[in-house]
Amino acid sequence: MSDQLKINSTQQSGYQQINNQDKVDAKNVAGTSFAEILDASTNSVKFSNHAQKRLQTRNINLTEDGLTRLANAIDKADQHGGKESLVLVDDLAFIINVKDRVVVTAMDNNKRGEGVFTKIDSVVIADKINAYKNENL
Repeated sequence: MSDQLKINSTQQSGYQQINNQDKVDAKNVAGTSFAEILDASTNSVKFSNHAQKRLQTRNINLTEDGLTRLANAIDKADQHGGKESLVLVDDLAFIINVKDRVVVTAMDNNKRGEGVFTKIDSVVIADKINAYKNENL
């Protein structure tokens, strides 16, 4: 599928990092400022080894739109002081370490158990980006 995500392994941290933007090519790094590289890395979402296993065993696929919505939800949680957040993207639930932008675990409708989430301080519903664009709130 063309809308699936590119996953880049980072062995030092034990995470896999997924960026919304194209990968930085080694040839292009010389012309890229440190601030641009830092900005690109702060917009990324990382997945812990545990979350990667959950995505795989539960056959959870996150589209590019879903990843964008997840990243935007993490930004919102951070802006409101969230530390450990539950982010809902359609029928998927993600527990996020907001400060490190790390997905700790992932669940779909079938694996939410009783629907009780503990050790979180915030919930963000990641609606479709254009869902409420024309409504006045």
